[in-house]
Amino acid sequence: MNQFSRTELLFGKEAIKIFQKTRVAVMGLGGVGSYAAEALARSGIGSFLLVDFDTISISNLNRQLPALHSTIGKMKTEAMRDRIMDINPKAKVDIYSDFCAHDSRDFLLENIDFVVDAIDSLGPKTGLLESCFRKKIPVISSMGAASRFDPSKIELVDISKSKVCPLAKKVRKYLHRRGIESGIPVIYSYEKPIPQFDHEAGAEAEWISGRGRKRGTLGSVVYLPAIMGMWAASYVLRKLAGKM
Repeated sequence: MNQFSRTELLFGKEAIKIFQKTRVAVMGLGGVGSYAAEALARSGIGSFLLVDFDTISISNLNRQLPALHSTIGKMKTEAMRDRIMDINPKAKVDIYSDFCAHDSRDFLLENIDFVVDAIDSLGPKTGLLESCFRKKIPVISSMGAASRFDPSKIELVDISKSKVCPLAKKVRKYLHRRGIESGIPVIYSYEKPIPQFDHEAGAEAEWISGRGRKRGTLGSVVYLPAIMGMWAASYVLRKLAGKM
């Protein structure tokens, strides 16, 4: 018996072979991306590209998988790589400890079979989604997970059908300007985010397009981003296995 035998019983032997030959890029390793990456590793995905510019801080302990007291100060990419290698030593894990920015996007997307977009900054996120769309690289994107309580309001839809979520609205607006109306699946919540900023009541954050600009800190709880991350992983696996 191998470590993926239970997954094989569900998906079948051929699907496991596909998983092991697939290279997935996980862009953003916060609450959503870390759970997606781990779920994919535990399911037999054989090759990863992990992208995140940030280090682990004490505020990450409430919701991010690689965040432990022993890993505070470590690059998220390095901590997640070590975690995946401990789950499956045969996996190939490449890391890029910087932004998925305009000047790095093309080479980051080379030889990628599937993209999990868990970026929370508007510029890098929309640029990545446009590139995936143009290059015809399968992608699943997560929208805002902070400032919410109710997991029952999370759903998977085409970006054109998303509603309420402030980040999804901004993403739709950007893509519309670039001539993209649909064709990008997203996991989002239609729960109205709780107001946390006087100047932008009800909005999720001061979504940024550049680097290093200060943003407001949003309240969050582990189960919302975890569910979105797990759902993103399930989308990747089911698509690869022809189950949806």
